[in-house]
Amino acid sequence: MNPVIAVDADIGSLDPGNRVGTTEGNIIRSVCQTLVRFEPGKLSWSNDAAKEIRQVSDTEFEFELNAGQMFTGDFGEMTAEDVKYSFDRFINGDNGKKLAYADDMEALKSVEITGKYTGKLILKHRSAALWLIGICDASGAILSKKACEQLGDKIATTLIGSGPLLLKDWRPKEQFLLAANPDYKGPFKARVGEITGKIIPERRTSFLAYQAKELDFTAFDADQLDTAKALPDTDVIDIAGVDYTWIGINVQKGALADVKVRQAIRWAIDVDAIIEGAYAGATSRAKTLLAPGLLGNWADAPLYNRDLEKAQALLAETGLTGLTFSFTCLNDATSLAVAQIAQANLAEVGITLNINPMDSGAYWALGADNASKDLELTLIPYTSKFDPSFQTQWFLGSQVGLWNWQHWNSPEFDNLHQQGVETLEKAQREAIYIEMQKLLDESASCIWITHGRNFFVDASWLTPMLLPNGKDWQFEYFDRA
Repeated sequence: MNPVIAVDADIGSLDPGNRVGTTEGNIIRSVCQTLVRFEPGKLSWSNDAAKEIRQVSDTEFEFELNAGQMFTGDFGEMTAEDVKYSFDRFINGDNGKKLAYADDMEALKSVEITGKYTGKLILKHRSAALWLIGICDASGAILSKKACEQLGDKIATTLIGSGPLLLKDWRPKEQFLLAANPDYKGPFKARVGEITGKIIPERRTSFLAYQAKELDFTAFDADQLDTAKALPDTDVIDIAGVDYTWIGINVQKGALADVKVRQAIRWAIDVDAIIEGAYAGATSRAKTLLAPGLLGNWADAPLYNRDLEKAQALLAETGLTGLTFSFTCLNDATSLAVAQIAQANLAEVGITLNINPMDSGAYWALGADNASKDLELTLIPYTSKFDPSFQTQWFLGSQVGLWNWQHWNSPEFDNLHQQGVETLEKAQREAIYIEMQKLLDESASCIWITHGRNFFVDASWLTPMLLPNGKDWQFEYFDRA
């Protein structure tokens, strides 16, 4: 049997450096080789494309590729030139334009070719995160230089890899089909012949499809947990979240440029009511960027419990009345419930919210070409990685116009981010990331909602494989139980 699964977002871009979300990341990691690959369900890794990697110093690594690793589509054998080409895009940009995920490889200074299969990775500085969020992840995907030069912009819709799976078919807004790559020469051969990914943005719809036996694996909403547990021939997966969902406030947009307006909004929105009403009380409330259990979690971060008097007093100090803002969110039941609660909350202090729900494709397209400049309030769900620098990078000044939809720019925050990237000592890094979260808190640009809780059902004959954040799926390791 070959599994049919649900994904909640369509493919946006298959370019590893300009991918949009987890759907593409999960596909890229399974179709492309990386020098080293995450082991099943773990953050440890083993060699994949690399036969050997040797650390020469804190800032220099030598690698040797396995011979005979072939790209699909008759694009030939992988060589060190392909590694250099793939990583140089992150260093230099694409036609001078910074890649969206460039900061995953920020520490990488250059790649030197020393032979057909050998080369060196030269770092600018020591890096605690390069391997975890760069080399091992989708940003570390090794592309065919020949294919990229031939395809040009079409690399956003055509993925040429040499990994365990290949993207056999993709019907936008409907489904994609992954198939075992018969020419893969690495140690992580696919365990099922094909995986069909049905694009179903609404979890209630995908959960009904699972119950109708049209799917073998899907995420579902917290309020369906009892129903899921009662289903026959079904395994329920429950993973505590380390992601971050928040209401972002554009600090450069109209009245929202006044910090007192942003503070008033933060005091007026009832996050506890959102947790109960939108998440069925089945997830914990967040109060800062980094989730408990991650390096740099700010355990003593303030909790802004709803206080209408404080909100009204702050608005009175501004002298502003009759405020109206847009609230942009994904068009799904949970997001709409959050929006409606926030709308009712703010109405009580005289602020009108107009809800702007968007399908996933249009919503995530806001992460390019400064399309986010006119956003006001936005409900934003981001997936976490396992190093705090991945989370903090999206709030940098350099991400304004890309993924920093708050349009908040703090040179102090940016400098601390760089210090955190270059520091290896755990206690020092922790202090840096706590200080960064304090700056975010002072900006009142973010109202933290939840770090999430991930629920999945799978047919008992199937063993899906997920990394510990619950959102990064390892298709190459999906197996029959």
